[in-house]
Amino acid sequence: MTETETVTATESPTEAPTESPEETQVTREKKSVSSGGSGSAARMPNVVCMNLQAAQDKIQEAGVFYSRSKDASGQGRMQVLDRNWIVVAQTPDPGTPISEGDAVLSVVKNDEPNSC
Repeated sequence: MTETETVTATESPTEAPTESPEETQVTREKKSVSSGGSGSAARMPNVVCMNLQAAQDKIQEAGVFYSRSKDASGQGRMQVLDRNWIVVAQTPDPGTPISEGDAVLSVVKNDEPNSC
């Protein structure tokens, strides 16, 4: 844990290769959560009418690596192949500060009726 904290604090490129990909992801998530409430908070992008994979990518580009999705049909289906789903609603609204897990995307399958 001390090694990860040191890497996060210094962000030294010479220390980064000693981390496993999992440690790097955890470090990024902790860093994003700890920045919540400051002026550098991530902002929710507008992802309505995007396929779920593209929407998740856009949220990650904003600096948040964990978002959630739910079946907007009410059937409780799991989104196994993200590219087969389209976002029909999002919480919170675009421009709202977000942190890990705040983004909730309501989705339907691509071939189902939707407002897009």
